[in-house]
Amino acid sequence: MPPPGQGAAAAAVEAVFRIERAALIGGLLRLVRNLDVAEDLAQDAMEAALADWPRGGVPERPGAWLMATAKRRAIDRFRRDRMLGRRHAEIGWEGEVAQDVAGAIDAALDDGIGDEVLTLVFTACHPMLPPESRAALTLRLIGGLTVPEIARAFLSNEPTIAQRITRAKRSIAEAGLVYEVPRGAALAARLASVLEVLYLIFNEGYAATAGEALTRPDLCAEACRLGRILAAAMPAEPEVQGLLALMELQASRLAARSGTDGALVPLPAQDRRRWDRTRIRLGLAALARAEALGGAEGPYALQAALAACHARARTADATDWPRIAGLYDRLLAAMPSPVVALNRAIAHGMAFGAAAGLRLLAVIEEKGALRGYAPLPAAIGDALFRLGRRGEAKVAFAAAAGMTRNERERDFLLGRAADCVAPSGRGCDAP
Repeated sequence: MPPPGQGAAAAAVEAVFRIERAALIGGLLRLVRNLDVAEDLAQDAMEAALADWPRGGVPERPGAWLMATAKRRAIDRFRRDRMLGRRHAEIGWEGEVAQDVAGAIDAALDDGIGDEVLTLVFTACHPMLPPESRAALTLRLIGGLTVPEIARAFLSNEPTIAQRITRAKRSIAEAGLVYEVPRGAALAARLASVLEVLYLIFNEGYAATAGEALTRPDLCAEACRLGRILAAAMPAEPEVQGLLALMELQASRLAARSGTDGALVPLPAQDRRRWDRTRIRLGLAALARAEALGGAEGPYALQAALAACHARARTADATDWPRIAGLYDRLLAAMPSPVVALNRAIAHGMAFGAAAGLRLLAVIEEKGALRGYAPLPAAIGDALFRLGRRGEAKVAFAAAAGMTRNERERDFLLGRAADCVAPSGRGCDAP
């Protein structure tokens, strides 16, 4: 390609690096056995591209160019460290001459990109790390987000996020992990950890736990992007397809979840013309793949099937609530948790009447596992409101408003409390 301008070249490097970064770091990681070193080598390759591409033009295979450059830097590093007597500490590679290392690096970087990315994903999401550390490390290594970007995404401060990432890398190094995709029986447990991290990232974008914004679409987009990479690399894993389906279907509603003023719009009141039909098609296709692979009863596939019920309903009144209630019965059996039980109670209330839902909610409240969890009193308030018990509903909505840390949700719940005095037809955000 002809030499681009400086700005165009920088944009090209950024775009290519974002696409190739995970594969590049994953390929290097298996050789240098050190996350920091692998990141440094990848960054060196990017800086070399920033210096070279404005003069010589963007190469025909820019990803291969970055890999070849990183390889040369790795060999140079090996030689330097060998001379300094720190070969084992930095590289951890057995071989007598640099040429042997060069050949091995060539072979590794020629492997399928899927394996390289998966190596990195399974390393960053290792279950020995706390969930919040797994999420931060995943966004850093695979997503390519900077520490300030991750801190903003999770409404944290930069030193905290940097410390999480540093500790996670140290824990991985001290554990002496083998940098490879687990096989056989080990795969299931490790894959569950990977899926948990991706959904944690997505959920923080879909329903921000704190702050002024109701959603953070950039986080949802990143989780979906990582989900597509994982699904492409592991096409025979039904729960991977199920999670991708769930995220795509839920993300299809992002634009309709808030009004022009940023206020929360509950599901029954959303303008379904604003739902992203392309994402719905992608989600339904992934759900079909999960079910064809025999994964219809998997937790993520069941949640995707629930989201599909809403996606297929052209209007709120057309929602198949009895089917949703039945799916929640199955989900509670597959994934017992107080939150699933709460959503099941809401669904039963929509399918079989507010009184039926309120009875189930009372059982959950009595158990106390969701004490302080705003959606529980919000659901109780909605059931009471529908039963005409508005004084009690007002108390429940006010209690829920006092529990949430998200300003938009708080405003919505206070509005529901006000509606108990002057009804305006608002509704709960259904599961």
